[in-house]
Amino acid sequence: MTLTEALPGAVYVLCLLTSAACAWLLGSSYRRTGTNLLLWSAICFGLLAINNLALIADLLIWPEMDLRLIRVLISLAAVASMIWGFVWETKEDW
Repeated sequence: MTLTEALPGAVYVLCLLTSAACAWLLGSSYRRTGTNLLLWSAICFGLLAINNLALIADLLIWPEMDLRLIRVLISLAAVASMIWGFVWETKEDW
């Protein structure tokens, strides 16, 4: 395997680790402060980490399977959770 063949896999794994680290840091900040927006952000990044894991499974582990629909639904859930958190925080300020 050459460097150009291994590079996409390395980028996918780094994206997974980054998303998981963000989710963990946001979750620990939520436990410390109790701010709801931190919770929704942690959920969003957790779902993005799961999405990156599905991307790795789709493109590297099982390239013959098509997991695009699952990846799109996970991404939609991540974005929806973030939007829900923003709306929730806005309603509390009213």
